[in-house]
Amino acid sequence: MDAGCEPIARERPGQCGILLLVEPAEPSDPGAIPVPTASSRGSAVATTLLGALIGGVVGAAVVVAITTLIKAILAVVSDQPDWALVVLPLLGITLSVLILHVLSRGEAVQARAAQHRPRYLPYVAPSWYTFPRDVARADLTADVVSSAGREEKFPWRLAPVRTLAIIATVGLGAPMGTEAPAAHIGVAVGSWLGERSRFGRLLRPAAVAGGSASVAALMGIPLVGTAFMLELGRRRSAPLNLERVLAALVGGLVGWGMNSALTLDLIRLVVPRVAPGDVATAAKAALFVGAIAGVMTALTGAAIYTARGWRASPVKRLALGGSCGAAAAIAIAVLATPRAAIGPGGGAVAWAEATDRAALTLFAVALLRAAATTAAVAAGGCGGVFVPFLAIGDISGRVFAPALGIPSDLAGAAGAAGGIAGGYRLPWTAAAMVIGLGGPALAKLTCLATVGVATLAGLGASVALDRTLKRRSAR
Repeated sequence: MDAGCEPIARERPGQCGILLLVEPAEPSDPGAIPVPTASSRGSAVATTLLGALIGGVVGAAVVVAITTLIKAILAVVSDQPDWALVVLPLLGITLSVLILHVLSRGEAVQARAAQHRPRYLPYVAPSWYTFPRDVARADLTADVVSSAGREEKFPWRLAPVRTLAIIATVGLGAPMGTEAPAAHIGVAVGSWLGERSRFGRLLRPAAVAGGSASVAALMGIPLVGTAFMLELGRRRSAPLNLERVLAALVGGLVGWGMNSALTLDLIRLVVPRVAPGDVATAAKAALFVGAIAGVMTALTGAAIYTARGWRASPVKRLALGGSCGAAAAIAIAVLATPRAAIGPGGGAVAWAEATDRAALTLFAVALLRAAATTAAVAAGGCGGVFVPFLAIGDISGRVFAPALGIPSDLAGAAGAAGGIAGGYRLPWTAAAMVIGLGGPALAKLTCLATVGVATLAGLGASVALDRTLKRRSAR
């Protein structure tokens, strides 16, 4: 190594050669290592704010329009006869599979088709419907996570195809949610806007804010959108620098503002109205509700992860997953009501609030909802699992409400927050939801403690499951 490079190598290991190729630096050159100035930092903040505002407004508007359409279709589906509530979700998943695997193409299939395309046929850009190899076409969260911190790599051209699959899956009543679709579409819109702008530096803040604003617009809580995007990004070690945090915060505020201005009611959340009688009751509620919600959703999450990675043909997945999903829906209809089996879980939560059934019945319905969502993922449905986890945690939490002497709405709210922390592994997002929902101070503290217990319980359940599977595999 030459003497002129040595000081640079000590500050930034492995970068000396790159710096010399770009701009050779003398040993005494003070500009060899760029230092951000106040003006450059101010310019970066201004660019972030501009990109976040543009991406947040447009992304949230697109997602609100799509989600409103999904909700309108789902309302029509809910009014159908009982037999249709079993058939229509299966039809929706079938349409999703056809859209993603028949109307769309893989890279290898597209390459073969291009070679034999007659000259008189119009050419359509394959990037709009061609999926890369070894990509789960219905997995929406994977793209958001894998592109975190480098949103210019986000495959926004595939968003229209996936949006059609989302509308078919969730709109026709499959037990999947709209949270992951909102983040996916919001980031796609932000990436598209950033790429189309003259200033490339707008892309990342526009994409982050688009996802954050879309989630906040659905939930009506600004910090939920912010925490959701930042926590997902940390799974790929995306930096929590000023620009990224600022973009997520601006996006969350934009989405919340849109929700408030339009008085949207897109996701049903249970607000705890009555606090537990004393601290001891609150502690018991946090311990038991957090344990059951965390374990239930963590095991469901493991099952969903396995189902998503199942290597089988789309036809086989649809046949087996659809059959299991239909069986679970029929069982829920018998134990509860047919409307508790369809949609992301709002119908199931409404039934749990109004019912006086035994704790075992509630527990069975929670298990069946978990099985139904897993089956929908295995069959090829295109949607999210955030809201289904809310419903599973909510119903699971109500199992202990009579025995512990705590209000049912507090048990449901604590269980829902625990479901997000234990199943989706997003404890800060769950805490933001608890703080944003409101309610008595002791009820909030109970829900926050439930989030902590559910996080630990979910982690413990996952570790125990992994060890058990490894032992069986070794045998």
